[in-house]
Amino acid sequence: MFTGTLTADLLLGDVHSLKGKRAAVRPIVAELRRRFAVAAAEVGDQDLHRRVQVGVATVAGDAGQVTDVLDACERLLAERPEVTLLSTHRQLFSDTDDD
Repeated sequence: MFTGTLTADLLLGDVHSLKGKRAAVRPIVAELRRRFAVAAAEVGDQDLHRRVQVGVATVAGDAGQVTDVLDACERLLAERPEVTLLSTHRQLFSDTDDD
């Protein structure tokens, strides 16, 4: 079993309040969950109105499938016109990894 995580640092476009930020982030997180059957949430920069960190996690039987899902999630984030993808960080874990 393999678990993969993706943390994406995003810059939001025309957002001037935390309320506006939530309105922009909510559909992005919902689309990630719906299209790719992943766990997704806003995980950082909650107090900044133009920056957001979105975390994604997935589980699969092989590493290639985890990588494919995370690649697709990253492409979706990069293609969203209302955000700029600044950076990403990935981790891949195997159930045989030592603690």
